[in-house]
Amino acid sequence: MKKQVKMGILGLLLVIPSFLLLVVTVVVPIIISFKESLTNKDGGYDLSNYKYLFTDKLMRSNIIFTLEVTIISVIIVLVISYSLAAYMRFNTGKIVTWIRNMYMIPIFIPSVIATYGLIQLLGNHGWISRWVLLLGGEAMPRIIFDMKGIIIANLWFNIPFTTMLLGSALSGVPNSIIESAKDVGAGKLRIFIRFILPLTYKTLLVAVTFVFMGVIGSFTAPFLIGPNAPQMLGVSMEQIFGVFQDKQLAAAVAFFTFLLCSVMGYFYIRSMIKEESVRS
Repeated sequence: MKKQVKMGILGLLLVIPSFLLLVVTVVVPIIISFKESLTNKDGGYDLSNYKYLFTDKLMRSNIIFTLEVTIISVIIVLVISYSLAAYMRFNTGKIVTWIRNMYMIPIFIPSVIATYGLIQLLGNHGWISRWVLLLGGEAMPRIIFDMKGIIIANLWFNIPFTTMLLGSALSGVPNSIIESAKDVGAGKLRIFIRFILPLTYKTLLVAVTFVFMGVIGSFTAPFLIGPNAPQMLGVSMEQIFGVFQDKQLAAAVAFFTFLLCSVMGYFYIRSMIKEESVRS
């Protein structure tokens, strides 16, 4: 047997365990959920559960609310994370050292504890509200049990990892390119658009994908500090399954959420394939 064939068989044997694990933990549950979502109350199969998702006023508002929270969170996370990563990459000093020592702390705080901390800090009777009233200010606008509270929680959970991801990409940008661009008179904005952004675009797309999937499937923060209506899809699915005992509709919500994540994953994979085809 040729060496190349042996190496191919060995590589296949090494991949099979992870592939089987992926099938058992991801593919099979997705298929089961899809089959369950097509089951109607009479035991037959149709699209009645999906029809309910888009015709029921409350479910439509849940979908719109989830997409609004997700898109706003992704945009703000990327802007803040990219700014922090770029500032740490191209600057030095005590502020940079302080940011590097502090920005990873939220990762090591459990989400439940962090969420309750936000309630104590930003609630109607929280610490900030009390200090504002003591200093003679007016009552704070509603943050907790509102969309704003969920977005703030998403920033807390996602900025550290995204900053680390983008920081690693920016560290790979050669100083020689920046210096050469400065020598020919390029300004900071032009350098960013023409050089830094293209060199970090791939990592930026990875960050968008991870943050999007993390936010749209989040449960802890939306459940604890989100409004009663409308709700994020994760909370809505738990209510449908746990309170109303409607497994078929809950499966439809779960599979629809998976489809939303798949759309984001499709654009990511498509852009990676295009990049590889250009290189080859």
